[in-house]
Amino acid sequence: MDRELHILLVEDDDGDAKTMERAFRCAKIANPLRRAIDGVHALEILRGENGEARLAKPYLLLVDLNMPRMNGIQLLEELRRDPELKHSIAFVLTTSKREEDKLAAYDLNIAGYILKQTADEDIINLVDLIGCYWRIVEMP
Repeated sequence: MDRELHILLVEDDDGDAKTMERAFRCAKIANPLRRAIDGVHALEILRGENGEARLAKPYLLLVDLNMPRMNGIQLLEELRRDPELKHSIAFVLTTSKREEDKLAAYDLNIAGYILKQTADEDIINLVDLIGCYWRIVEMP
């Protein structure tokens, strides 16, 4: 990749986070990967608040929907309201098959909605897809 992509995994479940980290290693994608445990923590990282080092640009977010304090939809809403963060590229990784969740996420301009169950079956391909996406996408 010409540009180093920083990845923020917004995931409250330790097992799911470790699975994603392992998948990145197995796919030999060495991009910097940070983890936020919920939407509030993600915003602190993205804004460089409360002692958190600001996430370097360019970056991509992998967002779980069901989290404490601030869930994924609330995080996406806040991102889209923030002039500095509104262009953030986000994929949703979730167990939710609810049509309302899917529509709400796409209404907030996500790049993709991926069910964790599907990703678990072929997680390395998911990570490769993210790497491919980054190689071909043009950013402003």
